[in-house]
Amino acid sequence: MREVVWSDDALRDFIDGIRHIAQTDAHAAGLVADRIDAAAIALSDWSTGHPGRVRGTLEKFVSKTSYIIAYTLSDETVTILRVIHGRRHWPDDGWPTI
Repeated sequence: MREVVWSDDALRDFIDGIRHIAQTDAHAAGLVADRIDAAAIALSDWSTGHPGRVRGTLEKFVSKTSYIIAYTLSDETVTILRVIHGRRHWPDDGWPTI
């Protein structure tokens, strides 16, 4: 089992996304937050996903949401790099911007 570590960017993405959803539907925001958190925790045991659009990363689609977790793996750690809404434009080998 790997330790899950969240980068500052990932935490900011997560908080901003949940706040945005909560502006119109607090219940939905809670559900999405729980699903993202559960997907991140699950990566500690079973690092599913596919090669990321940014070199050296992996991506995991969060079921029943529009979010993607971008992460890296080491022998002991899953590092969550970003939590990105799937409809954002991804530049070649870079992170989406607002």
